[in-house]
Amino acid sequence: MRRSGLSRIICGLTLLPAAACAQPWLTQEGDRWVRIYHDIAAAKPRLRINAHGPVTLEGGVSTGFEYTVKLSVRARSREQARALLEKAGTVRAESQNEWYVLTTPGGEVTATVTVRGPHLREAIVTSSDGAVEAYGIDGALTVDTGSDQVKADRIHGDCSLATGGGDIHVGSVDGVLRCTTGAGSITAKAAHEVVLRTSGGDISALTVSGSARVETGGGTVHLGYIEGPVTAINGGGPIIVDQATGIVTTRDMAGAVTVHQAAGIRCDSANGGIQLGRISGPMRVSTAVGNIVANLVGSRLAESYLATGNGDITVLIPSNVGVRISAENQMADSLRRILSDFREIQPHLNGMHLVADGRLNGGGPLLQLSASSGTIFLKRQ
Repeated sequence: MRRSGLSRIICGLTLLPAAACAQPWLTQEGDRWVRIYHDIAAAKPRLRINAHGPVTLEGGVSTGFEYTVKLSVRARSREQARALLEKAGTVRAESQNEWYVLTTPGGEVTATVTVRGPHLREAIVTSSDGAVEAYGIDGALTVDTGSDQVKADRIHGDCSLATGGGDIHVGSVDGVLRCTTGAGSITAKAAHEVVLRTSGGDISALTVSGSARVETGGGTVHLGYIEGPVTAINGGGPIIVDQATGIVTTRDMAGAVTVHQAAGIRCDSANGGIQLGRISGPMRVSTAVGNIVANLVGSRLAESYLATGNGDITVLIPSNVGVRISAENQMADSLRRILSDFREIQPHLNGMHLVADGRLNGGGPLLQLSASSGTIFLKRQ
């Protein structure tokens, strides 16, 4: 009896098919029947997991591979569960040159995979359906799941994450971070470069040491410190950029745009207010509907253009910024459509338009202001 018991335990620690020995124990958890495999294997520099359920992977924590695969299936009886599991097949583990490949059965079977691995130069995880978490990869990471959330952190190479629908949360990535989700939010703490896309959800990236390109069908876009150019596209929601050392390009169908500091701004908005501050380069800004506020404190201007189809334009001008103003308002029903704190620049009629132009603080780059309606304010800061 002791020999028979030991045989069953040893079999439970292997990945041999059912024909080789008795399968691991089959237990019931609610309306599902569960079979659990454990195994260990020698280290390889690369790992591929082909799964049909949730996956958790942590690299750099073991001298080899240590993994658990939990297979579960919904069935009315133990006999039916056993038949379904045997029909689906067993767990397969293969060594292919530098790769270690772990494949789980699918179909009606859900497989939950947990892997503790050695230092990995590359890891690839694919799952037909289920959340994926990956941590501590020394090189590149690729994740693709049919649905559910994805989490990754401490990735020391390029990182590509995709889910058919679910949130994506990323800690630090030393390389290029690419994220795509069918519907869900994307958050990233730190990366070298980011390309983030969601069909509908918020996007947040705190620190990026290179360029950032983000796109959402609708949600809030918030970018912290970006050491490079920014391209932000939003189908419906606000765009906020705290600081970018490159030029910020935004396109927003319906939402406010706020850029606190950048090397320049190109903004095209269908409906939403725009707020700008500390822009040390050219401004090309237009909105069909919405107010524009530009604070020139701390700015180093280049030739710029601000225009709104329906809204006010307010420019705050400090005494240490030299600029040439050319303002035009198509609403000439009142001289108060352009209000200036500067005696050098006062409005007057030019045909059917109200205009005001002149040089402030010795003059400088041209700042053109155009409003189809509303009021243009030139304020002393």
